[in-house]
Amino acid sequence: MNKIQYNRKIYLEDKPRAEARDEVLAAFDLPREKEWVPASRALGRITAEPVFANVSMPFYHASAMDGIAVNAEETYEAHEQRPLLLKKGEQFVYVDTGNAIPSPFNAVIMVEHIHVIDEDTIEIIEPATPWQHIRPIGEDIVQEEMLFTQGHELRPADLGALLAAQVTQVCVVKKPLVTIIPTGNELVSADTSLSSGRIIEFNGTVFSAYIDDWGGTPQLQPIVKDEPEKIKEALLNAVEMSDIVVINAGSSAGSKDYTVHILEELGTVFTHGVATRPGKPVILGKINNKVVIGVPGYPVSAYFALEWFVRPLVCKYLGIPEPKRQTLQVKLGRRIVSTMGAEDFVRMNIGYVDGQFVANPLTRAAGVTMSLVRADGLLVVPPEELGYEQGDVVELELYRPVEEIKNAIVFSGSHDLTIDLLSSQLKKQRTDMKIVSSHVGSMAGLMAIRKGEAHVAGIHLLDPETKEYNVTYVKKFLAGQDAVLYPFLKRTQGWMLPKGNPLGIENVSDIAVKGADYANRQKGAGTRILFDLLLKETGISPEQVNGYDREMFSHLSVAAEVKGNENAAGLGIYPAARAMGLEFIPVADENYDLLMTKAFYESEKGIWLRSVIQSQAFKTEVAKIGGYAVVEDPKPIMF
Repeated sequence: MNKIQYNRKIYLEDKPRAEARDEVLAAFDLPREKEWVPASRALGRITAEPVFANVSMPFYHASAMDGIAVNAEETYEAHEQRPLLLKKGEQFVYVDTGNAIPSPFNAVIMVEHIHVIDEDTIEIIEPATPWQHIRPIGEDIVQEEMLFTQGHELRPADLGALLAAQVTQVCVVKKPLVTIIPTGNELVSADTSLSSGRIIEFNGTVFSAYIDDWGGTPQLQPIVKDEPEKIKEALLNAVEMSDIVVINAGSSAGSKDYTVHILEELGTVFTHGVATRPGKPVILGKINNKVVIGVPGYPVSAYFALEWFVRPLVCKYLGIPEPKRQTLQVKLGRRIVSTMGAEDFVRMNIGYVDGQFVANPLTRAAGVTMSLVRADGLLVVPPEELGYEQGDVVELELYRPVEEIKNAIVFSGSHDLTIDLLSSQLKKQRTDMKIVSSHVGSMAGLMAIRKGEAHVAGIHLLDPETKEYNVTYVKKFLAGQDAVLYPFLKRTQGWMLPKGNPLGIENVSDIAVKGADYANRQKGAGTRILFDLLLKETGISPEQVNGYDREMFSHLSVAAEVKGNENAAGLGIYPAARAMGLEFIPVADENYDLLMTKAFYESEKGIWLRSVIQSQAFKTEVAKIGGYAVVEDPKPIMF
């Protein structure tokens, strides 16, 4: 029997979300029934101890787009007046979203930007840049990072984050039965050993939790391979047994996105694509009088689509209004750029600093589950807006209660593993208090204090002239402000290298001379400043370092990158190297201090924070990590 062949459908609609929602609601006309159904899930349970990630996600370098993988360096001559021809197998390979990037390719060109000449030849008119459209190892979740503190109530997105990190243990109107069909050749269960090209299937668990929370009965099916016959069989079975069907992945325009074709063949398609970011590749249709909703594979996009189109159906069936989130007026700490014509859904962190609510965007990548886990609220940018400026006052939908946001200590600045431990210890002693952290680098943390957007900033800024840490920068950038520099940690920076140090890296010269793939920190990070100083002292230019322009936003992210590449190297702290099982060669001892406003230092929160830092319980936890020393009897510097 011949297999069904479907042509790739590249273009999606831009239907307004409200119009698509009203259309699918009107088509959902099942009679209401009643029954008793028990619940047996972790939703609403409280964590008893901190939960740490066991694996990174992605586990490998993955394509972020449908297109071709290439060596960026081989495309630099491409120009619209001098098209460049590439040969399949030698100079490029086809990849779909989520595919592993085969060595030695280091960039992806979107399918829309290529011109197929013949079966083995394509043409491009624009060069690629290294690592464009590639999701690096640990972009979403990094092994050993803290996902949740103890005393945390697990929400739907949280369950997805747990499974993504391979953490596997932890009478009325009848609920509408919602069948969930996960699809994808790359998907595996969370208890499976991972290998390159395999992704843990966790969306289905998240969908089930949301539907259960909204009042429906979820029915999660086994993973279905990307084969039209199997997808068709799964859909036909689902519409017979269900009130609503959700099929996950295959809703976009990749070479294996079959869902829209199969829905058109079996029933009716109302919508293929809505004017939103993220979440555009949505399919709304009907088979045998049952509504079928196709949602994207990327977690954040999928979760939004589920709320927009599945929750209204569940509520309509139950005869209840849709729940509305509390809203809050906040000042934007950063500019937000949007695209005219599409609703933009931006996950936000919110802090209560100096008597006002300040919000900053988290990553907008559709595949980063932790952006929902960590979000305090959601900014919806209307389609007629191009965005908002820093300092604008906007309204957010809240994911957390206002009081919880008010009681949080807003931490910004350089990443350090002890901040997670500090948050945990603080939570033990004050259940109404926690730390909300943002790893943006030392300089950005210092500027957050200057602009009144954070309570505490972790900084380790080395002055290349005086070789003194932090003081010079505070004097320069916080001149005239009442600030306190609190001595916190002594720690060691060093080379983080793959086990066995295969390239024989001993110093900064070896990084360049031996062609190591360097995993750098972002501009303004203290580690980046130290590395630049080492380059300058050795007479090496950044251009001589492979990967200098690739930026990681935490020590664990650097360590995860090094772990996944035998030719990689990075500069970071010993605990991050130890957590990933890496070699570590010490380079420099440094001061990691906490910068605060004087008002916060003297406040009740500031006093509690300092008492936890000097507690024996916290010092014991820090000692277990290794490579640190909490400053004894610190002498704060007042500015």
